Amino acid sequence: MGPSTSGLGKIFRSARQALDLTQGEVGRAVGYSASAISRIERNQMRVDLATRLRLAQELRIPPERVSGFPAAAGPVIATVGSVPMPDEEDAMRRRNLLGALAAGATAVVTGSGTAAALPAAAWDLGDVLFRLPSAGPAPLQVLASGTASAREAFTAARYSDLGNSLPGLLAAAEATRDASAGRARQQANAILARAYVLASELAAKQHSDAAWVAADRALAAARASGMPIPVGEAARVLAITMRRSGSCSSAVRFLTTEAAALDPAEERTGAVRTTLILSAAYSAASGGDRTTALALLDEADESVERRPQAPGGLFTVEATKTQVDVYRIGVHNTLGTPDEGVELARGLNIGLMPTAERRARAWTDTARMWHALGNGQEAFAALRLVEQEAAQEVRRPALRALTSNLLYSPARPPGLREFAVRTGAVPA
Repeated sequence: MGPSTSGLGKIFRSARQALDLTQGEVGRAVGYSASAISRIERNQMRVDLATRLRLAQELRIPPERVSGFPAAAGPVIATVGSVPMPDEEDAMRRRNLLGALAAGATAVVTGSGTAAALPAAAWDLGDVLFRLPSAGPAPLQVLASGTASAREAFTAARYSDLGNSLPGLLAAAEATRDASAGRARQQANAILARAYVLASELAAKQHSDAAWVAADRALAAARASGMPIPVGEAARVLAITMRRSGSCSSAVRFLTTEAAALDPAEERTGAVRTTLILSAAYSAASGGDRTTALALLDEADESVERRPQAPGGLFTVEATKTQVDVYRIGVHNTLGTPDEGVELARGLNIGLMPTAERRARAWTDTARMWHALGNGQEAFAALRLVEQEAAQEVRRPALRALTSNLLYSPARPPGLREFAVRTGAVPA
């Protein structure tokens, strides 16, 4: 049984009081009224995971303390945008929107103006998410095109390009959402969710805490859109941040619950459902639960056998047999049984995977497998293929650490030192 919701309000109240914040101050920070915060603290309003994580972030509560509570039932405040604002805050938002209108959105989205011209180093998003540039509303078609271009940069592993474009894209999408109503608002929320999914993916690659912020915002916008596919995509990246914080069992429960809400018979939602199951399998392995991890992988296998070709458009994971096998290798690495992935690795045709980012990730899992088995030569060969597929991928902190470990192993493969210098694993 999970923890009772009766203790959740006390956690929030104690943390708020310890920080000497009023209910109004907390409400303004997360987009709620003081009375809503009061009801949450008195356990008179049950809130969903995204809301709990937003409050935890503001109140400096470890996310695992609030993530394991039962999901909200009945009406829930799911997004900042859906909550009526106090008069003062509403007036401030109107002033901000009017200021953004003067900036113009097209330059922000396309990169033809200065708002998106951030230095390349800014692609570790960090505080950028809290200081988005000014932007005005943009046509939905322009935003959709900008998001498609951002996704293309991610899947091609052009992370610097993506990091430079995301702040402007997010600012324009938020301004458009705030200025829209009805169906247009739902569509703007879906675009905003997809942009924040990319921001979370990018931050996660740098082991940045900004991944939490972006994933939370992605899920809030996705739920406001009412569209199941953005919800599934956002749920996956939020669960990744939960897993990386150590809340593996909570991530598994969250992912499997979200997967169960998607129709496996419908082509696109079925593909998203499979990606959630794959992420749940990896989360279970990260928590040491071999039985659950392998059972979820078997379920994903059955799913792709029923529908072998997944549609395009998913952010990082395609629902294919090859992708399931790559996840299986990663799960065995995580469980400490890398030898069980060797035959799978030898049978993979990584070159057929659809994007450079996914091919690089597959070679990364292969490199980790060989490293765990003490075969430095094969591990280095896989790392060189990562670099061949995606030069920026091999400079990620996790890959630099793997390279450094190989460099100081007893048997150093020829050329490894030069590779380590070239990729930033060691100083020149």
